Amino acid sequence: MSHGRVALVTGAARGQGAAIVARLRADGFLVAAADRLQITLDDPGVLAVDLDVSSAEQWSAAVTEVVERLGGLNVLVNNAGVLHRAPLGEETAEGFERAWRVNTLGPFLGISASLEHLRAAEGAAIVNTCSTGAIRPFPFHAAYGSSKWALRGLTQIAAAELAGDGIRVNAVFPGPVETPMLDEKARDRLVARAYGGRLGQPMEIADAVAFLVSDHAAFITGSELVVDGGQCLQIG
Repeated sequence: MSHGRVALVTGAARGQGAAIVARLRADGFLVAAADRLQITLDDPGVLAVDLDVSSAEQWSAAVTEVVERLGGLNVLVNNAGVLHRAPLGEETAEGFERAWRVNTLGPFLGISASLEHLRAAEGAAIVNTCSTGAIRPFPFHAAYGSSKWALRGLTQIAAAELAGDGIRVNAVFPGPVETPMLDEKARDRLVARAYGGRLGQPMEIADAVAFLVSDHAAFITGSELVVDGGQCLQIG
């Protein structure tokens, strides 16, 4: 099957990932929706892919399946991520490493596994989901924040290195978004501090991703698109 551009989206079972899948489908993409959680969509244009983003072997198998089933690969959206809060004195090596394996190693493995196909594709683009936690230091987020700071750096390096191959690499920096990643206490706290009095919606992040992978962003690479309702404008 090959009827247009093909995108692979990780962390696609819910929240931002599911919204990105829906938004790219609306733009005419065939989409591989990848996650460790079960994905059930009655849409012939969506291929559900079982993927642990921290596994190089699973990445290789996933990309091979996507190219064989959908006919190519034009866009990679590294959206999968994990979040937990812990004071430095209570953070564990296991918790710290897990955040880095999913949030930083995962995107690296995805880029590595997809690179050959993206180099051969027209309009090739990569979007990494960073975080405002990679712009400001949020206490009790040592594992998450540092992993997203590293992903920010990886995005910049990849953008510089792959520009000559015609592959654009950008990042979105969501602020507080209404997803299952946030528990009720965190949501209430973030809403109380938000300039607009609300959390962002997953589709608002998906719209930003859709722009960055579109022809409208053909001259944009290495950019950092902050979508946070003004969170980073706040001091303290």
